[in-house]
Amino acid sequence: MGEVLKAPPTRILPTIVLSQFAGTSLWFAGNAVLPELKASLQLQDGALALLTSAVQLGFIAGTLVFAFLSLADRVSPRLLFMLCALLGAVANALVVFAAKDLYAVLLLRALTGFLLAGIYPVGMKIAASWYSTGLGKAIGYLVGALVLGTAFPHLIRALGADLPWQQAMLAVSAMAVTGGLLLYLFVPDGPYLKKGATFKLSNMLQAFRDRAFRAAAFGYFGHMWELYTLWAFTPLILALAIPQLSPGEVSAYSFAVIAAGAVGCIGGGYLSQVWGSARVAFVQLLLSGLCCLLSLVMLQLDTPQLLIPFLLFWGIVVAGDSPQFSALTAQTAPAQLVGTALTIVVAIGFAITVISIQLTGFLFTQLQLHHTLALLAVGPALGLLALRRLV
Repeated sequence: MGEVLKAPPTRILPTIVLSQFAGTSLWFAGNAVLPELKASLQLQDGALALLTSAVQLGFIAGTLVFAFLSLADRVSPRLLFMLCALLGAVANALVVFAAKDLYAVLLLRALTGFLLAGIYPVGMKIAASWYSTGLGKAIGYLVGALVLGTAFPHLIRALGADLPWQQAMLAVSAMAVTGGLLLYLFVPDGPYLKKGATFKLSNMLQAFRDRAFRAAAFGYFGHMWELYTLWAFTPLILALAIPQLSPGEVSAYSFAVIAAGAVGCIGGGYLSQVWGSARVAFVQLLLSGLCCLLSLVMLQLDTPQLLIPFLLFWGIVVAGDSPQFSALTAQTAPAQLVGTALTIVVAIGFAITVISIQLTGFLFTQLQLHHTLALLAVGPALGLLALRRLV
């Protein structure tokens, strides 16, 4: 009889989740201090879209390079995670010490995004090395940690609204260092650690010939059109829709709206055990698409008591389907092409966020707030059309 592996130690998942949360806090660090950064370095008005897109483009490049070089197979994933967290923290901190103009800031944010490719996806691989069953629930917690990490710089900014922006950036870097060290010291390589599938760009078209995989991928693309754009512009939405908010209150509510997605991720993970991933993803994508349309009305109301709960609900459903799309793409990818298929889907998904963020940033200068956000519904609508085949 084969050896029966024991359940993972109870510290494993909480440590991975905490480390993922700390590492991914680097993602929106620049966005959280944007007003101060613009004033200090005399950045252009379009800095928000540019800063966010720089991180996204860096992440795309990092994902492709890491996959092409099979770094997570050649180097222990926990060592890779720690090194990327440490280097990402340095790149983030250098915005304070070395950036003198917009181009230097964009370069450092792109480098941070590149290194995030060794934190978020590698954290998933580490979790998979410990959990042969219940991975869907574990992914729910991990993506929830990504959501909280993305939101956390806004909370730091809110708590230290009167402090120099440089201290907020350094606090985020310190968190990332802590997360990298925690994971390396307390999470050894798991018993189910496997080499990833070989990355072959030539196999991309073959993967997309599978109808089920194509449905999951296009559903994910529609989801990504909306997700990071809403996250990136949440502070601006709050500032414009509720002009009486102070800068500290804008940061606090931005944290709450983005962090609410963790509720959707974790709750959806449990619900998927009953409904299945496809149905949970479909329902949450439908609800977030409806929120895009409802913003036509809600953002014209001068009633914070209604608008804040609306944005919180939108925050829950806009991110809650992320773990289920991760599960669906992994489940439907051709077995021999998993590595290539998942890498390409992630890269395309984040490329879509760059287009959406840049377009939305432009439209904010041409249209009213509520008209601009309503156009985000295009992504969920197309995603639902594709995903309906799997429901």
